[in-house]
Amino acid sequence: MKPVCLVIGAGAGIGGNVAAKFAQVGYHSVLCRRSDEDGLNRMVNDINGNGGSASGFLLNAIEDNSIEERVAAVEADIGPIDTVVFNLGAQIGDRPLAATTYKAFEMGWRLATFGLFRTAHSVVPAMESRGKGTILVTSATAAVRGNAGQHSHAAAMGGRRMLCQSLNAQFSKSGIHVAHILVDGAVDAPDTLGKMLGPERFQELRETRGMEHDGLMLPAKIAETYYHIAQQHRSVWTHELDLRAYSDMPWWNH
Repeated sequence: MKPVCLVIGAGAGIGGNVAAKFAQVGYHSVLCRRSDEDGLNRMVNDINGNGGSASGFLLNAIEDNSIEERVAAVEADIGPIDTVVFNLGAQIGDRPLAATTYKAFEMGWRLATFGLFRTAHSVVPAMESRGKGTILVTSATAAVRGNAGQHSHAAAMGGRRMLCQSLNAQFSKSGIHVAHILVDGAVDAPDTLGKMLGPERFQELRETRGMEHDGLMLPAKIAETYYHIAQQHRSVWTHELDLRAYSDMPWWNH
């Protein structure tokens, strides 16, 4: 039976590429995303067509019991979850305080923080009983720096970071490795940055900063780092790291 890599938030950027990487090296990747079933099926078919093993499910993480039921079904029907990649974004856009509604603020928390809590609550007991497991958490610059207009995102991602630390504090001795991965820069991802900018501005950005310039973070290269972290020996576990393109200024210098 193959080890399972469960990706929650499997778009065409980081999530889909991480799923493909793990499948390439012998995992069965389970890809979950909120919408775009055609896009989900394309990613799953590409992985299977390239000799990997994958399956895909639509998952609305806001719905009650959606994460919990999916984790239980994967454990029962596919196999033990060795690695979870929690890759849900929580960016609601740049909004001043007066334009940030209670509902919008809460949505960021539900996706970024409560969603991770529910995922950990669901997968950790089985991992703990097996004495091993990895939880890789995609995060953002907002987890360490709160900018104007980012009230929801900064609060949600800051909470995500602290939750990773508390999970490590309780479960690392049980063999569960939790890594908070801070993505400090623009990712060359059509499902996230592409949707935020629109197709014309996204293509312009790719031509000026991405492609041969390597100024946008490449999802396939990010995936290599995720896999490396998942394979680390426990004597040298990485609990937090930040990734950025060579041409970007680090978050602490802004």
